[in-house]
Amino acid sequence: MKRTDFLKVSAAAVAAGTLVSPLQASSIFRRDRQESWLKKGYMLETFPDFRETPVLEIAQRLHTAGFDGMEPPSGMDRQEVLDAAEASGLEIPSVCCSTHWTDPLTDPDPDVRRSGLEGVKIALEDAHTYGSRTLLLVPGVVNAKVSYDQAWHRSRQQIQSLIPMAEELGITIAVENVWNQFLLSPMEAARYVDSFESPWVGWYLDLGNIVTYGWPEQWVKILGARIAMIHIKEFSLEKRDEEGLWNGFQVNLMEGSNHWEAIMRALREVGYDGYGIAEPAYRTPEMDPDRWLQEMISDRMDRIFASGS
Repeated sequence: MKRTDFLKVSAAAVAAGTLVSPLQASSIFRRDRQESWLKKGYMLETFPDFRETPVLEIAQRLHTAGFDGMEPPSGMDRQEVLDAAEASGLEIPSVCCSTHWTDPLTDPDPDVRRSGLEGVKIALEDAHTYGSRTLLLVPGVVNAKVSYDQAWHRSRQQIQSLIPMAEELGITIAVENVWNQFLLSPMEAARYVDSFESPWVGWYLDLGNIVTYGWPEQWVKILGARIAMIHIKEFSLEKRDEEGLWNGFQVNLMEGSNHWEAIMRALREVGYDGYGIAEPAYRTPEMDPDRWLQEMISDRMDRIFASGS
């Protein structure tokens, strides 16, 4: 079944509250499963002292730690990023839009929305320049000034206008749930993606952010082939309940509430392949940064990816 055919079938299935058999996700970064199932990427903005460290140095340190790729924010010096990737041998499978918080696509002010749209266009151009195939985009924010239905309609209108550009450049716009009080269930997330009726809109599944809403493995099974990319992140429900919501992130990988074996099994079942990109929200303060990167992130990602087989 083609992705376009799947969209037609799945839209009806979601509306009826049922699931359909997901497609095997496609990726130009696919590798032979017998060699390795997933490649390891790293979100650059979470690197220690990111703003003060040359991109080349970061890329080389990531390569030494065993990473295959990096995810830069949009708006960086493109040549610097390209040179760092070439010198280190790292791929750039995805780019994170850097303007979706400052200029949200759902803002009440039309000028802010227009600025946000231009920011996404720059991010798409960045992704194309780097040879990426995915753009991480926060579609909007629900708050006291933006109602849920307004966020739905405004974000859809903006993203719909970007689809021709995304198709021309070959970039999937991947929507992410980031505690923006929007798209709070996997069924709704699936319906949102399907509403575009385009293979150029998908879902960026953050496996840490989702924990406070439910079980990531359930999101995986429901979203299926809509998943364009995943973030590897940990979250502790125990810390959340005892210390406050945001402290739930204050744990290393494999030390929180994620059921990694079940999550990896679900990803295999829906045919996900390509990259898992680390977005660590916590760093063990007493550890040397490079040792932390190797032992707490890279090595533990290897263990996570090997689970659930």
